[in-house]
Amino acid sequence: MATQNLYDVQSPEHFQQLLSADLNRVSVLNFWAPFADPCKQMNEIFKELAGKYPAALFLQIQAEDQADITDSFEIEAVPTFLLLRGHTLLKRISGADAPTLTQSVQKHATSPAYSPLSKTDQQPAKATDSSAPAQPEETQEQLEERCKKLMNQSKVVLFMKGDPQTPRCGFSRKIVALLQEQNVQFTTFDILTDEAVRQGLKTINNWPTYPQLIINGELVGGLDIVKEMVETGELAEVLAA
Repeated sequence: MATQNLYDVQSPEHFQQLLSADLNRVSVLNFWAPFADPCKQMNEIFKELAGKYPAALFLQIQAEDQADITDSFEIEAVPTFLLLRGHTLLKRISGADAPTLTQSVQKHATSPAYSPLSKTDQQPAKATDSSAPAQPEETQEQLEERCKKLMNQSKVVLFMKGDPQTPRCGFSRKIVALLQEQNVQFTTFDILTDEAVRQGLKTINNWPTYPQLIINGELVGGLDIVKEMVETGELAEVLAA
């Protein structure tokens, strides 16, 4: 049953209108996509939480349809959940983590509202997890060596967001489907699991976005280039070389 505090965001203007109606209220944002299976279960949990915590505002945002909103909050994959109070970021939850989402909503949506001493129209900063263990130091040379090994782990390597069964962005989903249609055997690496590799490959390959397709240890390109190579027959030629 629909609740009065649960909305499907239709536009950036609609989003701002809903969010600005009460800057003391906790808002829970659900960035999702219909192609991602983890989103389906989390959407149901999201609706249940909306019914359980009527004082909070629950906003469902289809990530690719509302790209301006998605980009403004630097959403890298779906599902991603943000908890805000006004323009202050309280919590960022990446992935289908139902326990953390439930606990976070319970913690913040039931806490007393307050009147802020000041407010800002700037986008909220990313939440940091102080409990996360410190990562070991890695030199630039070591990182480059590790990236090169990953690029050469097989003839065809796809650096993507998520994995072929659960892609976490539309571009990754489309390139996986394209390679599978062409019967290409490939291995994958989820760049969301390793921030150092994610940033390192951008520099090594001089390519700022993902997915990145590697053949014989060399960058081929992203989705648009691979699509063009399939259409011209160049991909088959490269694979046969």
